[in-house]
Amino acid sequence: MQLQNKFVQTIPGTVWVLGFVSLLTDISSEMINSVLPLFLVSVLGANVLTVGIIEGIAEATASVLKIFSGALSDYLGHRKGLAVFGYGLSTFVKPLFAVATSPTGVLIARFGDRVGKGIRVAPRDALVADSTNADVRGAAYGLRQSLDTIGAFLGPLAAFALITASENNFRLIFWLALIPGFFAVALLTVGVREPQTSETQGNRSNPLQWEALRSLGQGYWVIVIVALLFNLGNSSNAFLLLRAEQTGISASLIPLTLMVMNIAYSLSAYPLGILSDRVGKFGLLVGGFLLYALVYLGFAFVQTPWQAWGLFALYGLHLGMSKGLLLALVANSIPANLRGTAFGFLNLAVGLALLPASLLAGGLWQTLGAEATFIAGSLFALAAVLLLVTQKNKY
Repeated sequence: MQLQNKFVQTIPGTVWVLGFVSLLTDISSEMINSVLPLFLVSVLGANVLTVGIIEGIAEATASVLKIFSGALSDYLGHRKGLAVFGYGLSTFVKPLFAVATSPTGVLIARFGDRVGKGIRVAPRDALVADSTNADVRGAAYGLRQSLDTIGAFLGPLAAFALITASENNFRLIFWLALIPGFFAVALLTVGVREPQTSETQGNRSNPLQWEALRSLGQGYWVIVIVALLFNLGNSSNAFLLLRAEQTGISASLIPLTLMVMNIAYSLSAYPLGILSDRVGKFGLLVGGFLLYALVYLGFAFVQTPWQAWGLFALYGLHLGMSKGLLLALVANSIPANLRGTAFGFLNLAVGLALLPASLLAGGLWQTLGAEATFIAGSLFALAAVLLLVTQKNKY
């Protein structure tokens, strides 16, 4: 308990505010995302492949944009303005979901939402690194992830309550999702002050030039390749929701599967972040990737609702073991003036993988069945672990 209190006192207010901004934003986003696949299939008549295309395009767009927003924040030496703009854009396109009458309308809304995410994420992650010392950075990223994920399970919970009370009125949920998003933008605007380390520097240089990218180091670029490989098998959560429905979980309970996943994520991310600052991040990260491979293999052969609920909980533990630790590992190994660019390229790797990953998942599901989708995801994760372990000496 003393150790945990020490980290609570050391982590600066900026990280706490960014965490609560993420919490509110995720309530808003997950209210929509937890029911969007069902809305597409049951209301708009889309097939599973269409769901995969929409999710792949949207997520790939977000990840590609992160490199430019991250590099721009490094060049300007300021990150908050880009973060505010990104969060604001994601919030104010949410009404487009409520008025969509076709899968194309949903695609436009998802595109706008993910553009906002693409703009905000790299500057926000760099703000966390700018605001913290290396010896508490695992705890800081874990804390932000935990708060983020509290929102990610409150969102599906709110969607479950609303969908039950309104008799499957999806559009009402989409309208109400605007409220927490608005409060997130307001909190970020008034609650975050730019850290001294990220203020404009006298001599600006292009962070995307060859010498700057080379200075990020070989170990960093190995992590980028690992992220690319891993995410080729990490398709949209929409497929997990559809798989849950196949096991016999009712439509009204589907949003609660994400709640279970995110409870496990939120409870594990901060303690594991603290642990990583003491024992090292590499081993925990490898363990998180291996757990993912086992969970996806489980989804391939799941047969009953109780098995599905358990797999969602383990998937949340995987997220707690990997997401924040990966960011902290990167932040501790790169020059401070290139943090935005580094996080941008990391997310670009994820983005390049997400579109083919969702297309592959949808295609395998349509042609060979759901089992093939999840077996492929497990194999990609194992390949990523193998590459990471062979490069252990770089960390």
